[in-house]
Amino acid sequence: MNFPSELKYTKDHEWIKVEGDEATIGITEFAQRELGDIVFIEVNTVGDTIEANEVFGTVEAVKTVSDLFMPVTATVLNVNDALEAEPELVNNDPYGKGWIIKAKISDVSTVEELLSADAYSELVGA
Repeated sequence: MNFPSELKYTKDHEWIKVEGDEATIGITEFAQRELGDIVFIEVNTVGDTIEANEVFGTVEAVKTVSDLFMPVTATVLNVNDALEAEPELVNNDPYGKGWIIKAKISDVSTVEELLSADAYSELVGA
């Protein structure tokens, strides 16, 4: 399983890539495999400031529906519009074209509290 070292991870299986005070957020390959084929993603929080560990959307797979949790306190800037037509991008490229949201981080220093790739790999037993 792939966990890119330049990303940070949550115990709830989201990843975050930080560039300045903006972040790209998605779900990990582990989460995608556990959920199965993703068929729909819903994010109705664009423009909202979401606290760390609060729900910012949902992902629907063939097997189940799962909440998406914000890794750090941030304002949702936009959603990956490509996912509306092609939710399978999350299945095929969770760290690239399958990203879910972009957000403006309230306090960038809080990113350091998240898991490293090695720590996340250990958490999921990969």
